Amino acid sequence: MKSKNAKHIEYGFNEMPPPGQLVILSLQHVMLMFVSIGLAIIFAGQINASTEFTATLVMLSMIAAGIGSIIQSAGFPYIGSGYLCPNICGPSYLSLSLSAAWVGGMPLVRGMIFLAGLVEMAFAPVVHKLKNVFPQFIVGLVVAMVGVSVIRMSVISFFGLEFRADVVRGGDIAIGVISLLVMVFANIWGRGLVRIYCLLIGIIAGWIASFFIMPEYFLGLRILKSCPMFALPVIGPEFRHISVRGDMLLPFLVIALSGSLKSFGNLLAAQKASQPELKEVDYTRIRKGILADGVATALAGLLGGLAVDTSSSNIGLAGSTKVLSRWISVGAGVIFILLAFCPKITWAMSLMPKPVLGASMIFAGCFMISAGLQEMFQETWDSRKTFTVGIALFFGLSTAFLPGLYARTPAYIQAVFTDPLPTSTVLAIILHLMINLDRTVPKMLRRIGLSTAGSDE
Repeated sequence: MKSKNAKHIEYGFNEMPPPGQLVILSLQHVMLMFVSIGLAIIFAGQINASTEFTATLVMLSMIAAGIGSIIQSAGFPYIGSGYLCPNICGPSYLSLSLSAAWVGGMPLVRGMIFLAGLVEMAFAPVVHKLKNVFPQFIVGLVVAMVGVSVIRMSVISFFGLEFRADVVRGGDIAIGVISLLVMVFANIWGRGLVRIYCLLIGIIAGWIASFFIMPEYFLGLRILKSCPMFALPVIGPEFRHISVRGDMLLPFLVIALSGSLKSFGNLLAAQKASQPELKEVDYTRIRKGILADGVATALAGLLGGLAVDTSSSNIGLAGSTKVLSRWISVGAGVIFILLAFCPKITWAMSLMPKPVLGASMIFAGCFMISAGLQEMFQETWDSRKTFTVGIALFFGLSTAFLPGLYARTPAYIQAVFTDPLPTSTVLAIILHLMINLDRTVPKMLRRIGLSTAGSDE
């Protein structure tokens, strides 16, 4: 049944949609989750892996992401946020996983991803310590940066690009524009099921448009003739061992903490969309959510898949459609696991035109950015907030604009300046504490009885 608590929400995060709608809504989220499968294919291509290895890596990664989605959203007593927040292959781990593969093969990749999951699990119990450094305007900044973090990947896909030197084709632009406009118009002017399924309608429109504008997208479907409908993973020697190396511990520790902060931001965004009535952050759900993400990442390492992460795009889709039922994420996880054993369907989905995928991510990201900005400016603004947010944004966004610059900086700088979301979050916290020392120090002194005079101002 529909939510009675908030008229603008189609399905609240604890509500169960009718079975037919649940399946279709879950499939709509699966469409976005498939974007990350390209990372497993890229990884396998970079290490010149066999077709069997690639298929197995894709299967195991999908299984890990599916299980992670279920754990995250099912609402278990001690683990999982209980929000619509599916797991996908984590793009932040790709580069480091490739480095591990070149040094020690797949066993080393498995071991280091497993350790990264343990680090995130260790971070979860202390996340509540952040409650004193996350005022409302910083929460809004983090939510907005969740949307900003998908800009690069979504725009590259929107223009149909795969490699830096690729030429932007007019046909790709047309397909992307058609897909995006159909999604937006269906969301704005659609009613009932049209509004709820706006992303799926836009994807179908993009597929149809690509058939007439750039039919070469369908040439890749020929590979489906040689793909079986059902298959089990082929566990070769690469997936039978696990190892670790001391010299890889520090970089994986850094990326694990960065991933924890990214999941923190995604879970904050999911909470704001699912429970807009909350006046303060519910850190119990955030803690359980980060713990679930760490377990899913560790599981991915044990299984032999790529590291998984919470999906910003899926959270954005839920917010834009106001369909927030956690059971949709559970359903998407189940479907993702089942599709892992159907290579023909998996490869067909991975061949979806890139502009259609890009349009989907842009559509979802718009909600996150606007919701974050609205959250930021609900409070009275002053110069302290201007510099806290402004400096955090300057340097956070610079990691996307100037990635080559930070590659030449000392290791301790690289550890912080990794990605717009974690970089902005860390800087905003530090700046907020520094800029407000004249207010916080007198309070602390009075609490311990060292000062009885003075003003917070």
